Amino acid sequence: MEITAGSKLLDLSGKTAIVTGAVGIGYGIAFRLAEAGTNVIVASRNETEVSETVAKLTEKGSKVKGVTVDVSKEEDVKKMVEEAVSEFGSVDILVNNAGIYPSIPVHQMTLDDFEKVLSVNLKGVFLCTKYVSEQMIKQGKGGKIINITSIDALHPSSVGLAHYDASKHGVWGFTKNVALELAPHKIWVNAIAPGGVATPGVERLQKAMPVPQGVDMKKLLETFLAKIPMHRMGEPDDIGKVALFLASDMSSYMTGTQIVVDGGVLLS
Repeated sequence: MEITAGSKLLDLSGKTAIVTGAVGIGYGIAFRLAEAGTNVIVASRNETEVSETVAKLTEKGSKVKGVTVDVSKEEDVKKMVEEAVSEFGSVDILVNNAGIYPSIPVHQMTLDDFEKVLSVNLKGVFLCTKYVSEQMIKQGKGGKIINITSIDALHPSSVGLAHYDASKHGVWGFTKNVALELAPHKIWVNAIAPGGVATPGVERLQKAMPVPQGVDMKKLLETFLAKIPMHRMGEPDDIGKVALFLASDMSSYMTGTQIVVDGGVLLS
């Protein structure tokens, strides 16, 4: 067996990655992949966020292109893959990161609320995986697919996220099954389950949540952090580094696996 030199294990030069979701965790992942030499397609339905991320990465000398896409729409996803191939010649890595998580208790949740979350978080993963894996098979060089789940795929977090938790359990099940299906094509499919990560989306969710009268938010945050053995929220780069590991030859004998990146919170 030929052993890859350590200096080349994290070298992704010449490969092309699609990362859905342009800010927060998506930016952390895109940054690390670009740093390793990957051509990056940053995809999001928010054109402003796409432009900002592309500008940041371009300033660092990365080869990056932004695409505005709604991952729940089949034609959008098809065009995204076509643009990636047109721009860079191939798609070698897919990171299914795009997701939404509006907090709504079940008894206040409408069918439309439920379907919207499942449409983006689960159907979007299906559509991106379907069309990117078809391109990977056509290329005949294998590939890496990384799905961003959540520790909510293993343990519920809070009331109001039943639809989100259902979607993330679904992505974890989808990951394992598709890993079996795509293994003969040398396409490895794995997942990352983040815990609490400080992102713009999480900040918006926290601000939108009603605070009961008399509740001290500072003490509430201290209580939350006390449950994390590392006593801090995660950063987007904490997820970016694990995504780089899964996208590289460092994870050459892994498929159908979910890596928990939560500061140890599931131990508490």
